[in-house]
Amino acid sequence: MDFGKIKDGDLGEVDFKLPPDRGATTTLLKKHKGKKAAQVFVGCAKWGRKDWIGKIYPEKTKEADFLSLYARHFNCIELNATFYRMPTQKQVEGWKNKVGKGFQFCPKFTDQISHYKRLKGAEEAASRFLEGISAFKEALGPAFLQLPPNFTPKNFEALENFLAWLPKDIPVFTELRSPKWFEEEHFEKVFSMMEKHKIGSIITDASGRRDCVHMRLTTPSAFIRFVGNGLHPTDYARVDDWVQRIKLWMGQGIHKVYFFMHQHEEIYSPELGRYVIQQLNKHCGTAIPEPRFVGE
Repeated sequence: MDFGKIKDGDLGEVDFKLPPDRGATTTLLKKHKGKKAAQVFVGCAKWGRKDWIGKIYPEKTKEADFLSLYARHFNCIELNATFYRMPTQKQVEGWKNKVGKGFQFCPKFTDQISHYKRLKGAEEAASRFLEGISAFKEALGPAFLQLPPNFTPKNFEALENFLAWLPKDIPVFTELRSPKWFEEEHFEKVFSMMEKHKIGSIITDASGRRDCVHMRLTTPSAFIRFVGNGLHPTDYARVDDWVQRIKLWMGQGIHKVYFFMHQHEEIYSPELGRYVIQQLNKHCGTAIPEPRFVGE
């Protein structure tokens, strides 16, 4: 993942400290405070990584077995495969049959919906997408809609019309990438609209795009896309900061947290993903099984 990438030598100049929560976030969590303990999911963006053979996949593992093995290490996946190809129910059932109980797939809206049609006249394609992912059944987590950097506040009407049209039986989170959305004159308008339509807001923590660390939840659940820098020391400090924020949200009654590990070189995602789980279990009282590396 190249989003927000900067030179390694510049990492020391970045202020990685998480901003305070927006007042609207605190108000929302208070309003929706759940009685049950929060569910927490940690995963990566892909399972088809040959460079994980010898790491979390045994030697000589076949690609057809990657998903079933991945699901032994993490309890969710940010499913980017559906961005490039419209999912069918048959394909989705095949994926679902390779994972165990409690695993969650979080599929990404197909690019023809978000990037080519840019949400205009996209209802037919979106209906096919939603029909396809419905075959995940109990293994379906939230779907996520990633908008391109050139999708700006000028497209607000198209965004609201599409979000309002979406059926409410599948949770959806939206990732805004244009810096203009985070300018004061546009910020609260778009996030309040997402809250109105019960659409979640994705927080993307990348080194070169600190504006995307907006700390404005629009539903009582969080979807965090963390972009590390090859196990640089700042990666661990950033995770520590996130664990404390999640602990705070859990005390405030958040319902669900999805934390997805990205790296500019994805070979390193399992190591930092395991660190996230270890720290959540240590500080937040979760009991998420830790990934185990080959030979351990």
